[in-house]
Amino acid sequence: MSRVAKKPVTLPKGVECNVAKDAVTVKGPKGTLKLASMQGVEVGVQGSEILFKAATADSLKLAGTARALVANMVKGVSEGYQRKLELVGVGYRAALQGKELNLSLGFSHPVVFHAPEGITITVPTQTEVLIAGADKQRVGEVAAKIRAFRPPEPYKGKGVRYSGEKISLKEAKKA
Repeated sequence: MSRVAKKPVTLPKGVECNVAKDAVTVKGPKGTLKLASMQGVEVGVQGSEILFKAATADSLKLAGTARALVANMVKGVSEGYQRKLELVGVGYRAALQGKELNLSLGFSHPVVFHAPEGITITVPTQTEVLIAGADKQRVGEVAAKIRAFRPPEPYKGKGVRYSGEKISLKEAKKA
């Protein structure tokens, strides 16, 4: 039985929430996000809180999921989300040219990644890439796509990894 749906989502200052029949829209300083309404979940706004209620006992889990998604939307439009990637390896570099991320990852050609709408990519140093945006899912998706170009390999640990990610290295063959 989900207890997540029972806790209301508090709206910070400067964030608005509109509940329509077909969707929940959250608007804030970082942008606007929209979530299609889920069947069996009733959403209501009371003052500066968003309340969730399951229509039936079967849809209680769905109400908890809807509450978590809306809480992520509220945090995204007020604070935003970011993900940091590190490039580990000799000659592995990142450079930003307009909205395009140019990566040198040891291939014979540079890898060019186009930033999707709503996502901001910055390169503080040549070996760090910072991905930021209001939508938590899209930020994680973009970070995973960039990491997939050259995931960390298990022998030397070279590749693109998330900041703070621990790679367990394998022992090399012994002669």
